[in-house]
Amino acid sequence: MRAISLFSLHRNTKRIWPLGFTLLLFVSCTKINNPTELGGDVLPAIDNIRTFQTFLETRTDNALFIDSNKVFYSDDMALGHIDDDREFGKTHADAYFNILPISAKFYPFFNKDSIVGIDSVILSLSYRGYYGDSNSLQTLRVFEISQQAGFSDTTLYKYNQPDFATRGSELGSKTYRMKQLGDSVTFIRKRDTSKIAGVIRIPLSSQLGSRFASYDTTSTANGAYKSDSMFLSLFRGLAIKSDNNGNALTYFSPSDLKTKLIVYFRVRKNGTIDTTLTEFYHSKGGQANLVRRTPAAAFAQYLANNQPTDDKVYLQSSPGSYATIQIPGLDTLQNAVIHRAELIVTPLETQQQSYFFFPKALYLDRINARGDTARLFDFDMSPRDNFNSFSYDYARFGGLLLRDSTYKFDITRYVQRIVTNDSSNFTLRIQAPLRTFAYSSQFRRISQLAISDQVAYGRIVIAGGNFINPAKRLRLRVVYSKL
Repeated sequence: MRAISLFSLHRNTKRIWPLGFTLLLFVSCTKINNPTELGGDVLPAIDNIRTFQTFLETRTDNALFIDSNKVFYSDDMALGHIDDDREFGKTHADAYFNILPISAKFYPFFNKDSIVGIDSVILSLSYRGYYGDSNSLQTLRVFEISQQAGFSDTTLYKYNQPDFATRGSELGSKTYRMKQLGDSVTFIRKRDTSKIAGVIRIPLSSQLGSRFASYDTTSTANGAYKSDSMFLSLFRGLAIKSDNNGNALTYFSPSDLKTKLIVYFRVRKNGTIDTTLTEFYHSKGGQANLVRRTPAAAFAQYLANNQPTDDKVYLQSSPGSYATIQIPGLDTLQNAVIHRAELIVTPLETQQQSYFFFPKALYLDRINARGDTARLFDFDMSPRDNFNSFSYDYARFGGLLLRDSTYKFDITRYVQRIVTNDSSNFTLRIQAPLRTFAYSSQFRRISQLAISDQVAYGRIVIAGGNFINPAKRLRLRVVYSKL
């Protein structure tokens, strides 16, 4: 076996999208069976004498996922509003993060006595992509986080965290069209004309620059630059809120160096006036991304129908939904040599699919009878312990869209253990999480797995266990030989 690091590819029927996060994959030297596109030994011919094939029906049920994901320092954050997803409903995302001067115990405005005036203040956000309708107009508004908001730099906040309070009036706003975000931005400062790509520049009130310039490095109540904690006690951070318009989400990275607050100001040097700048960065913990889903349309109807046998499955990337899968036929499948057992998942065409793309990856696990513990498919996934997280081989186990426009999960060893009475027939769970926790019987502990790299990216409708077209139903294909 050899280890390679690569970008996984997500395909829909019209485009190929880079998965955007790096997975360490262990690629087997065994051959690939073309009909399945999953790694493993070449299947014997199905002759109905020695080798047989059967399809086992499933029962599928939709459910909302109670997401426990927390926002990490290096995570991309979502901003924006999806007002008109005719399959799933609405989504709204706001972001909060702190900023700090480059260095404590250092006055960042050259010399306090030499400052002539503040020219402008710009909040620059490092743009990392979008999800939704590229023709959407989006408006972002910037506020200061209140000191009484309870917002700290030592807490990892969940995506369902309630709003944090803000103080004062709006600091500034920006309206932009999604499809223009990848263009270079031209800006003029005095005699200089510059261009920069991959940023959203939001003009803020120059009064904020004057306020920052008035701080000093003393031990007084105005000594914001004496230490990071003193600065945060005077300026807790920035809240970026989206208007309830548009039909897309914007992603930005608060930890990237292109994300910064820039204060342009004038100083007097040797009798002449010069224009310069100082910058503030998000350089430590203290970030939150509030993402709210409002289910509507068919998605809401399937969640509320109280039917355990849904004919369609609605998967919305986290914070979103999941579906349970039961395969009753595994309880009566007689002992046999299982050559292949693959769960076949078929996406259905939906409205607005041209810009509400499929999730970057789907994920399959199994849950216990109480539904309070998720388990890996240890023997099929071949998980690896990375000390603080698990990883596994997507290319072999499944989760990415294949050339035949299906997803297939290889659970051969799991099924083999069921038919030889070495394992129970668990309820399975399919979802599109950002990160998820699962128990590994191999390592005897619960740990986290990273599945995607951007929150709230993607949604998909798949044919359920009793979909009207049997050829598209979510089903288990089993290739076996009798003993």
